[in-house]
Amino acid sequence: MATAPEKPHHLGHRDRLRRRVLDRGADSLADYELLEYLLFGVRRQGDTKPTAKALIDRFGSVAGVLAAPASELATVKGVSEATIALIAVTAEAARRAVREEIADGPVLSSWTRLIDYLRIAMGHGRTEEFRLLFLDSKNRLIADEVQGTGTINRTAVYPREVVKRALEHGATAIIMVHKHNWYIITLIYQYVIRRFYPCVWNV
Repeated sequence: MATAPEKPHHLGHRDRLRRRVLDRGADSLADYELLEYLLFGVRRQGDTKPTAKALIDRFGSVAGVLAAPASELATVKGVSEATIALIAVTAEAARRAVREEIADGPVLSSWTRLIDYLRIAMGHGRTEEFRLLFLDSKNRLIADEVQGTGTINRTAVYPREVVKRALEHGATAIIMVHKHNWYIITLIYQYVIRRFYPCVWNV
């Protein structure tokens, strides 16, 4: 008597994952399962686990996947244009959510949230980046700007432009952020002294 062929392991997996989210919350999912669930939105059938695990292996974490440039995402097996678009939209939603959190109060009150925001905002690419966060007198975020990008190990910084943008925003303090060597981020907190404003144009 012939035995019935085994069903693919992923059959019913989506329902089980959905049930777990509803019963135990999304924080019960492992990193790859979170990506797996997101990928359900662009792949209506089939197993998304291999692609999810490949993304984690390639970029190291969920944050790494969300911050990865499209050109690098496209090199991962199973990643389509629809997948890249989904990751881009999810990353933007995460950026806006974290930005709103740090904008609601003094930036310096939560370095952890600030670092989380910067990791998403500054990306996973190898290119160095110099970013400026402009703060008001209560250390609340006024603006966040990329001042410059460079090569794999170098980026140019122009003090005149830094001071100029601080003046234009009316900032009383700035945080200078340098991303290098993937996720190594250097933060420099610097007050903008108003009594020096008249002479900054000579920098």
